[in-house]
This record gives sequence, structure tokens and C-alpha cells, in this order.
Amino acid sequence: MQQWFADHPVIAYILIFVLVTFVYNKVFRAQQKLPLWKEIILYVLMAIGSFMLLIFQIDKLPIIQCLLVAVVLMLMVRIRYFVEGRRNKKNASSVVEGDGGTNP
Repeated sequence: MQQWFADHPVIAYILIFVLVTFVYNKVFRAQQKLPLWKEIILYVLMAIGSFMLLIFQIDKLPIIQCLLVAVVLMLMVRIRYFVEGRRNKKNASSVVEGDGGTNP
């Protein structure tokens, strides 16, 4: 797999940039929107950083695989929060329904 990415650097670069952008947007993005020029600067810097990561990928470091592991871990955390939220919602509704009729 490493050799295939080394043989296809454009695909590897696009994949690295997409994964880095995904991780940034899901983990590091602030709640408020940045001004347009700051967004442009941010994505240009991510593109430059992705090029540096591409060099490491071509030099036989598993950059894409590590980014994929990070994305999978982020998805696992999201699923865990979703399941816990449903469980807490279900417990809260069962407590309200089973309070013995003390509410008028």
C-alpha cells in the first residue's frame, strides 16, 4: 500500500488533504465562523502542511494510515456519545413516566 501511494502522489496528496481537513473541522474548528480571508489562509496552510505530510508518506512513513486511524477513533467517540445520549434520554423519560403520579 505504501508503494502504491508513492507511485500515485496526486491521489495520496488529495487523500491527505481531505483527511487533515476533516480532522480540523471535526476537532479544532471554533464555534464561530472565521472571516473569509482567515479561512483562506487556514486552508492554504493546511495545503502546505499536507504537501509536507505527502513527502513523509512517500518517504515510507504511514501518514495516510495514521490519519485514517484518527478518523475511525473520532467516529467511535461520536457513536459512543450518540449511544450515551439515547440511554440518558431513555432513562430520563422512564423516570418522568414512573414517578408515581406525584405531578398533577
